Amino acid sequence: MKKVIFSLFFLSLFISNGNSQKMTPSKLGTMLEKISDSIVSQKTQWRFIIKNVPFITIADSTHNRMRIMSPIVESDKLSEELKTASLMANFHTALDVKYAISDNVLWSVFIHPLKELTEDQVLDAVSQVYYAKVNFGTTFSSTSLVFPGKKPEKKSEKPKIKRLTEKI
Repeated sequence: MKKVIFSLFFLSLFISNGNSQKMTPSKLGTMLEKISDSIVSQKTQWRFIIKNVPFITIADSTHNRMRIMSPIVESDKLSEELKTASLMANFHTALDVKYAISDNVLWSVFIHPLKELTEDQVLDAVSQVYYAKVNFGTTFSSTSLVFPGKKPEKKSEKPKIKRLTEKI
């Protein structure tokens, strides 16, 4: 009987915590304001800068989607070698972010359901988008974690990667 009561108590805590952590565009915007060096807000879209790196974030609560992204380079300026390295990085070193081409721009992008995001995931996503952008063409890494396989490195230098947990 004690196990059942304990299980029900634990389950109720899990359910209430899960429901109370729903991310909203307003909450997301507040977080982005705290971590950015400068920001321009337009309801569910934010353009901001962290350490001279531009970001765009878009939230859509109707469809429960969001994106945090940073432009890297015009895609027509990419060699086939860099395009291939980007695709390899999507599998091995980019982790939760991806390199993607849209509107003739190569982006570092994190795409996720909005309301399921936690505050820690938002901070981690911004960090990974940042590092995937600044490490493009070298390690192509968004974190220090690398999955095994052929690495898409072009240079031998490997910058130290840390999570951006506070304003940079």
